[in-house]
Amino acid sequence: MPTISLPDQRQLSFEGPVTVETVVAEIGAGLAKAALAAEINGRLVDLSYLITSDAQLKVITSKDTEGLAVLRHSSAHLLAQAVKALFPSAQVTIGPVIEDGFYYDFAFERPFTPEDLLQIENKMHELAGQNFPVIRREMAREEALAYFRNLGEHYKAEIIEDLPKNETLSLYQQADFVDLCRGPHVPNTRHLKAFKLMKVAGAYWRGNSDNAMLQRIYGTAWADDKALAAYLYRLEEAEKRDHRKLGKLLDLFHTQEEAPGMIFWHAKGWQIYRVVESYIRDKLYEYDYQEVRTPQIVDKVLWEKSGHWDQYREEMWVTSTENREYAIKPMNCPLHVQIFKQGIHSYRDLPLRLAEFGSCHRNEPSGTLHGLMRVRNFTQDDAHLFVREDQIESEAVKLLDLVYELYRDFGFTDISCRLSTRPEKRVGNDAIWDKAEEALKQVLINKGVDWTLQPGDGAFYGPKIDFKLRDCLGREWQCGTVQLDFQMPERLDAYYIDEAGNKVIPVMLHRAVVGSMERFIGVLIEHFAGKFPAWLAPIQASILTVTDKQSEYAQNICKNLKKQGFRVQNDLRNEKIGFKIREHTLQKVPYLLIIGDKEVNSGQVTVRSRSGEDLGAMDLSAFALHLNAEIDLLGRGVGG
Repeated sequence: MPTISLPDQRQLSFEGPVTVETVVAEIGAGLAKAALAAEINGRLVDLSYLITSDAQLKVITSKDTEGLAVLRHSSAHLLAQAVKALFPSAQVTIGPVIEDGFYYDFAFERPFTPEDLLQIENKMHELAGQNFPVIRREMAREEALAYFRNLGEHYKAEIIEDLPKNETLSLYQQADFVDLCRGPHVPNTRHLKAFKLMKVAGAYWRGNSDNAMLQRIYGTAWADDKALAAYLYRLEEAEKRDHRKLGKLLDLFHTQEEAPGMIFWHAKGWQIYRVVESYIRDKLYEYDYQEVRTPQIVDKVLWEKSGHWDQYREEMWVTSTENREYAIKPMNCPLHVQIFKQGIHSYRDLPLRLAEFGSCHRNEPSGTLHGLMRVRNFTQDDAHLFVREDQIESEAVKLLDLVYELYRDFGFTDISCRLSTRPEKRVGNDAIWDKAEEALKQVLINKGVDWTLQPGDGAFYGPKIDFKLRDCLGREWQCGTVQLDFQMPERLDAYYIDEAGNKVIPVMLHRAVVGSMERFIGVLIEHFAGKFPAWLAPIQASILTVTDKQSEYAQNICKNLKKQGFRVQNDLRNEKIGFKIREHTLQKVPYLLIIGDKEVNSGQVTVRSRSGEDLGAMDLSAFALHLNAEIDLLGRGVGG
């Protein structure tokens, strides 16, 4: 007689084995209508799952993250059903859930067109509207292999061939469409309402370029039409904010084929870079760092000792000369250890904090390169702290303070933390890893921040805390990291002298706050849509003349503002003032200073914001005070 325990502490008892669906109906009709799946003792199952013993039950609806994944997985099956209904000769392969949606790969004799996608999507709506029950059944491996071979589904048969013999497989059927899948799935296609097919792309079977090229249809699915519309709006906004488009429009940077994954910074883009760098440098001073600089190319012997040559070789650029092999540095940590090793350090010298805007190179696949977001040459706001074991927590807490403070000043307040633990490929023994992971865990607990666990995602030398910031569109960006390393100082023979005069190996904290400077600036471009706050804008004010007669006055205004440290430019062209205003507004300059005969005679400027607000005539000193006040306010993180 199973007893079912619910999250609200209620318990339900039944005379014998009972399906989840029956239990949910017992709880209430409203919940039964909304239920998509369930968790039984933490395991996600279908509503048809048979409960035979006491269990903890959580009902999953579209309001749950797990429920959204079930909707998307079932939408992938609905997509495959629609494709087979419209194009019977197409072969189905796999259709997993991905972030914000799903995809399904098909083998078909011709490319799918945009018109095909529209037809498929309409067919999906038609099929979903027929309220087909989604039925799970089990089948022995050999029977399932014969079944899919008989259907002519060779890719499904190949998947089954790779499974262990004598394994029982689960199949899901809706109407006449049957798919191999672990599940779970929605109980009925009526739950699939808010979806849209997005695009089609090529994909090699099983990701191997030696295999056949398939067609991957991407889609998105949501709990309701309102959520779908909000997602499509975010996509539209993201397209408008694409940093590559804005980079070209605002003359910030470019890339070109002759230097793949490398950035050509233009004057305005480099100005933003320098402002960000200057801000971080001020923080280094405030938090008592020493800024250093290390070589770009280092003998592979050092990388072998540090462990990078074995663990990271495929991502490193290498070169050779005079019978010596070198690597262009992919990171800075082993080089900072070399600086630490110069001279003898006492326990009183720790913590020692070394920081570098280190130019790094990584051999990223060409297909993954993406503007500023994924590059082969990037600058890392890198630092390494050499500490005693008793200093780990206090220094890590300071690092968290620095991360949150810096993100806030750039306009980001929604930050999430992930604790990433030991990967399969690593150095060091489990006892050291246990100690390192527990130390970072305690830092997060004692600091009182919310965090989630990312098992197996740590660096090869130690666990880490990764920080993800959420932008104005709700997108997450991985930027900062704090990594705890007991391995590298020992591998590279670093030590300090303790109170008793003994040599002791220091612990090293790796940290980056913005991570890649290039990527962070890309995030800033998209977050602000190019409308940078005044303190960050490459040009803070443009001076626009109405006619040539105001040129000398405009030049004097420009010189005066530059002497005060403002970033300003003149537009003395013989163009209509309306044209100039429009052009500089499109360039997203925070302030436009318009000068005609009236302004010259009064010794003032007429101030207009980029939003079109007319701020009226001001003395130059008044405008300088206004701009300074905004820069000061925004520079403390209030703006955005």
